[in-house]
Amino acid sequence: MSININKQLNAEEQEPIAAGAAEATATKNEPVQTAHDDFDWSRDKRNVVSYTSEEKKKYDTVYDNTFKQINDGEMIQATIESLTKTDAVVNIGFKSDGLISLNEFRDIPGGIKVGDVIEVMVVEKEDRDGNLNLSRKSARIARAWERIVEVNKTGEIVTGLVTSKTKGGLIVDVFGMETFLPGSQIDVKPVTDYDQFVGKTMEFKVVKINETIKNAVVSHKALIESDIEAQRAEIIGKLEKGQVLEGTIKNITDFGAFLDLGGLDGLLYITDISWGRINHPSEVLKLDQKINVVVLDFDDDKKRISLGLKQLTPHPWDTLTANINEGSIVKGKVVNIEDYGAFLEITPGVEGLVHVSEITWANTPINAKEFFKLGDEHEAKVVTLDKETRKMSLSIKQLTEDPWSTIETRFPQDSRHKGIVKNITPYGVFVELATGIGGMIHISDLSWLKRFNNPNEYTKVGNEIEIVILSIDKEGRKLQLGHKQIEEDPWNSLETVFAVGSVHEGTVVKKDDKGAVVQLPYGLEGYAPARHLVKQDEKVIGADEVAQFVVIEFDRNDKRILLSHTRMWEQEKEEEKQVQLKEKKADAEQTKKAVKNIQSKVEKSTLGDLSALADLKAKMDGEAANEEPKA
Repeated sequence: MSININKQLNAEEQEPIAAGAAEATATKNEPVQTAHDDFDWSRDKRNVVSYTSEEKKKYDTVYDNTFKQINDGEMIQATIESLTKTDAVVNIGFKSDGLISLNEFRDIPGGIKVGDVIEVMVVEKEDRDGNLNLSRKSARIARAWERIVEVNKTGEIVTGLVTSKTKGGLIVDVFGMETFLPGSQIDVKPVTDYDQFVGKTMEFKVVKINETIKNAVVSHKALIESDIEAQRAEIIGKLEKGQVLEGTIKNITDFGAFLDLGGLDGLLYITDISWGRINHPSEVLKLDQKINVVVLDFDDDKKRISLGLKQLTPHPWDTLTANINEGSIVKGKVVNIEDYGAFLEITPGVEGLVHVSEITWANTPINAKEFFKLGDEHEAKVVTLDKETRKMSLSIKQLTEDPWSTIETRFPQDSRHKGIVKNITPYGVFVELATGIGGMIHISDLSWLKRFNNPNEYTKVGNEIEIVILSIDKEGRKLQLGHKQIEEDPWNSLETVFAVGSVHEGTVVKKDDKGAVVQLPYGLEGYAPARHLVKQDEKVIGADEVAQFVVIEFDRNDKRILLSHTRMWEQEKEEEKQVQLKEKKADAEQTKKAVKNIQSKVEKSTLGDLSALADLKAKMDGEAANEEPKA
């Protein structure tokens, strides 16, 4: 806003202007007014002076030169003439004064007063209302931008006030102009709480400007990094392997921790934190914790420093107590499990291996990952101990007496026992008879009568099963067990029941392209090849179908019975054919006899017929001779 105020001219300026006005009056024969529109010329007692056109132009120029020539956007010095409740009246030496809101002076400590000289920008010489439009804020922003562009080129450090928080960063007042401070440029460490910086005055570097939109980006991190780089160069120059430094933990990861060594970062790997095993560095370390570390290695070019914490204390193997030796009983925590065994931590940094072969006296396979659990504690006996190589082997099974030493008396051959099924494989069943003692039942020793594709068709893990000790291998720690042997071999008596040629009813329980398994009486199973499953109507017997089968082979040694349904109707057909042949033969004999009888009868009747005919003929011949033709 602005205010129009007619300027008061001094006495020397008023005279020529009045004279010029008088000349115009004389020329046009009408009065000429001065700057005071309400001046009453009719009461003016002075003489009216006439001016030529050239003189009039001359005096008009003199009048105009009493004011400054200004342009829109121009920066100009101004004086505060007076103050109102809301505005300041500002004089820039123009035909009219301007008004500037007091809000634009809030940054001035103690406020403003009449007579203060300030810099303003001419926004408009004359707005649509004819007022002079001035702005101190625009002037400050323009000057601030000029300085920001300059310090961006020179790299000069500037001071700014953080005024507010915005999305992704902070707003900073630099030279009176708002600039943007991204969150990533606040500090070298990640910052999550932006509010703590609002209202603070900090130092910055202008790192980016945009001339088009007059926008600037500042960074506080750049100042810190430059200081850190100087400190880093100084620290690296003094570094030595084995040197002990104090550092602050600034970040913790799965593989280790990063330490601030006073401007230089170092990495403490998880394996160098403790002599004992740890799953994560956070089990031992905490953020912002100060610790002493030793320099293990460093790289001048890559600025990498490897640090160690456990190296500040003696290795636990070097201080191993005397009561831990071969044959002693120790207690340890499971810290690692592999397929071949588990590692027990006896003391931090001292571990021993329990091999899978040292878990139990039993000869059955043991899965270490199923037997051991991380964190569990176990007692074990030290089998071997080598401090030089820092290796220890442990045994759990040797805490108890070897049960195989008395195997012949506890489980003699041919004795019967009950055990628990511990494992099932395609070729047999592993049965535990007592702790550390077990054996295997081969799949062929499960049943006298049935054949199994897999033992799990007969029993399951955890089931109790009765067995007979078939043989003992004490050195190999193996027992051969049998289950079918608890009963007598039924095949000796079945040979008479299922003799070759005997016929039995059976059910097809399993079938494939090669043949079918047939369930017979007494729980026995037989096998019928595919070509022996063809029925008389040329159809094939299907699964679950009941039919009559004839035994074509019985092998007691191999426990095998071969069956055939096809032979049933083929045999019947053959028998029927034989019967038919016999019947035909009998019929032929009877026919032959009948023919002979007929022939004999025919011969007799024929001879008789011949003599009778002869007699008849003779008689007829005689009668013909006696008769003579009449003349």
